[in-house]
Amino acid sequence: MQNNFFSDSLDKRSLKQRIRQLSRAKIGFYSIGLYPASLAYNSAMQKSEKSLLLAPRPGRELLGAFSEEEIHGMDPKHVAKMIRMAHHKEEGQSVPNSLEYLILRCDLVLLSANSKYIEQDLAEAQAIKEKLQRPNVVLTCLAGSFNHDEAKDDSYVLCEKNTNLAFFSGFHRHGALRDPVDSFTANFCHPNALTALLGAHMLNRLSPNIQVSPGIHNVEAQYIKAAKNMSSIFAGFGYEFHQQNPGMLPTLLTLLLNQCLDQAATVSMSRKDRHKLYNRQTIALTELGYAVPRIEATLDKGGFTERARDHTFSQLTAIVADVRGSMMLPVRGQPTRNFQAGQALARGMTANNRCPVNVEEFEQWCEQRGLNKGALEGLKALRYWPQIEEKYAIPNHDASMVNLLYKGIYGREEEKDFAFEVMTESRELSNYCQESVRHTHSRKYAEALNNIGRPEALELIANTIIADNARKAILNNDCAIEEREVQPDDPAYLRVMDYIEQSVRKSFETIGCHS
Repeated sequence: MQNNFFSDSLDKRSLKQRIRQLSRAKIGFYSIGLYPASLAYNSAMQKSEKSLLLAPRPGRELLGAFSEEEIHGMDPKHVAKMIRMAHHKEEGQSVPNSLEYLILRCDLVLLSANSKYIEQDLAEAQAIKEKLQRPNVVLTCLAGSFNHDEAKDDSYVLCEKNTNLAFFSGFHRHGALRDPVDSFTANFCHPNALTALLGAHMLNRLSPNIQVSPGIHNVEAQYIKAAKNMSSIFAGFGYEFHQQNPGMLPTLLTLLLNQCLDQAATVSMSRKDRHKLYNRQTIALTELGYAVPRIEATLDKGGFTERARDHTFSQLTAIVADVRGSMMLPVRGQPTRNFQAGQALARGMTANNRCPVNVEEFEQWCEQRGLNKGALEGLKALRYWPQIEEKYAIPNHDASMVNLLYKGIYGREEEKDFAFEVMTESRELSNYCQESVRHTHSRKYAEALNNIGRPEALELIANTIIADNARKAILNNDCAIEEREVQPDDPAYLRVMDYIEQSVRKSFETIGCHS
């Protein structure tokens, strides 16, 4: 999939001309849901609407994502600007914009449909690019769920399937983008650093209230959005059901956040373009705002280490803020829709003293709270979770909270009974949070201590103590050798090293005294 702003030309004159075009380029939003419509309203409110064009889906209203009450609360002048963004003149008549019109007039087009329509829209947009001979229009998406191929029964992250597809994401509260003074951050991610830099620069012109930073981790960003939408359901449940247990929430929310990031770090290792991503960039990642070019985690494999996770993406502040913000109850206004779904789950489980019988009953609980099930991307992602966990080899200890939520909604009757007990009993949930994050083999010592009367348990602990004492003896001998006093006839480099080490030790001792 070709998806960049420039052709392969080496002609400097034509490239400079293209750069000047991009400095004045328009951006198009296709399929106007709540988030793109709110961004457009903010742009109109800040008088930055000239760089933005809109095109609703055929048969949909421009403001169809908003309730009548919300529309009545909008400034008519800003709404009029949005309507102008969504229309153009043909033979003196005002006609609505289409996807084809956006691709003809814009250099960056955001396909903002949810996971139900995004692949269809992407295929259509690519066909239109070819038809209009507009290969250098960059397509981006913001779908926050997993996609599924019914014919192959295969679930996946769309940006991993189409590695050059850009991804745009940022956190906003429901309705907050219509606030004239609030500010927001977002990330525009494309695997080519130059495309990411230019795309973020263009999106920054939408409004002075929206700061967009570039990144190269499109796959990770989209995965995180799907994962955080699932986790937001659990966060909403936790806030609602355990509001009388304030000690429980910090542990629950921290674990939900960490597991989102750890899962994405595992997915990052499976990228087919991983080598190219880091080794064939014209612009250094630090030029995009990354503090360091690589953050990786390793596992001890018994004598050698193996790279297990790539956390470099975690430096994308807006992406991480999106996860945190989606799991918080706001001081004012409404939480995210997936969070509200979690609240509906808690009230339904309280009223019925059980988990939902099936996902349809859970959807009914959500609709009773005024939530449209079609807008709940977290619930859609949860449906395909087992395939995603297997496809990307996500360890169970990095996904224990999502697995518990899945069992509570999609599990068998016996599994739901246990899930209900764990989710609703504070002590059970606290123990689950502590124990489920351990590797399976790492629980053997805790089990041994709890069963110290059994000979094999006592044998394991005794052997461990012997091994620990032997390790200490080796280390003590090493320290004795390493801490030898410097002799007068030692070479100069050893004496200088000793002076430096003494200075460092004194510095740390001084810091320790003051602290």
